[in-house]
Amino acid sequence: MKAFGGKVVFLDRSDINTDEIIPAKYLTEIEREALKPYLFEDLKLDGFDPRRDLPGRQVVISRANFGCGSSREHAPWALEANGIRLVIAESFARIFRQNMFNCGLLAVELPSETIGRLFKEFAHRPTLAAADIAHAVIEIRADRRVEEVPFTLAEFDRALVAAGGWLEYADARY
Repeated sequence: MKAFGGKVVFLDRSDINTDEIIPAKYLTEIEREALKPYLFEDLKLDGFDPRRDLPGRQVVISRANFGCGSSREHAPWALEANGIRLVIAESFARIFRQNMFNCGLLAVELPSETIGRLFKEFAHRPTLAAADIAHAVIEIRADRRVEEVPFTLAEFDRALVAAGGWLEYADARY
């Protein structure tokens, strides 16, 4: 199973859409790695520069309705190509969320109060996060501060993630 954790990038905005995750002009690409340099290229967020702020990050923490917009599978592909396998947000667009699981990636929804607390306590310092899927807990760590945050995950979504995605899940069962 893939590891779901690492260094965190905080994207403090709701409604980050799939065009901002990976611009439409790159949708002709069929290889995930070809998308790597363009992740969040069109995201407008004060103080955020994807070339400076993304290298070495494996986790995104954001606000509500992450992945809204089109149903393109390229958005999770671009995240995965950059080593991001865990996105934590208040909510996700339904199709984006399912595309994450279909690709074997983890999309975790947490209450807005919890997300607000994570931004307040951790966003302005180097932060690590790790999801323990078996126990449905995310450990958030910065300096000496450690917080364990429980989450829920449907059994089918857990099975998709454990298998590595929909294709791997289907190959093992059909």
